[in-house]
Amino acid sequence: MIERVIRLGVIGLIVLIGAGCASTNDEDPTEGMAVAEIYEEASNMLKSGDYEGAILLYERLESRFPYGKYAERAQMEIAYAYYKDSEPESAIVAADRFIKLHPNHDNIDYMYYLRGLASYDLSESFMQSLFDVDPSQHDPKSARRAFEYFAQLLKKYPKSRYSKDALQRMTLIRNNLAQYEVHVAKYYMRRGAYLAAANRGKYVVANYQRTPAVADALAIMTDAYTKLGMADLANDTKRVLEMNHPDHKSLKK
Repeated sequence: MIERVIRLGVIGLIVLIGAGCASTNDEDPTEGMAVAEIYEEASNMLKSGDYEGAILLYERLESRFPYGKYAERAQMEIAYAYYKDSEPESAIVAADRFIKLHPNHDNIDYMYYLRGLASYDLSESFMQSLFDVDPSQHDPKSARRAFEYFAQLLKKYPKSRYSKDALQRMTLIRNNLAQYEVHVAKYYMRRGAYLAAANRGKYVVANYQRTPAVADALAIMTDAYTKLGMADLANDTKRVLEMNHPDHKSLKK
C-alpha cells in the first residue's frame, strides 16, 4: 500500500513538472508589450544578426496584431531574416506569401527581388557542383527558378531600383546554364555517348546565343559528328565555328 502511494506520488510529481515545462515553453515573451515595442525589439535583433530571435518576435507580432503597418513590415522582414540566416527556401516561401497578401504594396518589387536572390544563392551551390564526376545528375532547377523570378521583377517593375542588379544576375545565370550544358556534353563525350553530346551542343547553340559557351558547344558538336561518321554535319559545324570563333582552341589542333 505504501509503495503504491509513493509510486502515485512520483507520477503526480512528474506530471506537474511536465505541465510546468509546457507552460514555460508556451509563454509569450511579448505579453504586455505594445505592437511598436515588439517591432522595435525584433528590428534590433535583425540588425544585430540574431535572425532566429527576430523571426520569432516578428511571428509573435503578426499573431497578436495581424493587421496594420507593423504586421506588413513584419511579414517583409521575416523573409529578409530567413534570407540572411541562410534559409533560402524559407525566404522564398515568406516572400511568396507577402506577394500574394499585398500585391499592391509600395515595396512589393523588393519582395520579387528578394525571392530571386534567395533562389540565386541556391543556384550558386548548384554551379559549384558542376565539377563532380557526373554533372548530368545535377538539376539546374534553382538556377532556372532564379532567372524566372528576376524576369518577373523586370516585367512587372522595369523601373525598380533592383532591376539593374537583377538583369546582371540573369546574364550570369544564363551563362552558367549554358556552361552546365557544355559540362554535360563533355561528360557524354568521355563516355562515348556522341549523339547525346551533339544534342547537348545543339541545345546550347539554339537556346543560349551570345553566351561564351556557344563556341565550346560548336567544338563538341564537330568532334561528336566526326566520331559518329557524319562528315557533312561535322564540316558544316566546323565552318560555323571558324566563322564566329576563329581563335577557338579546338581549331588549333
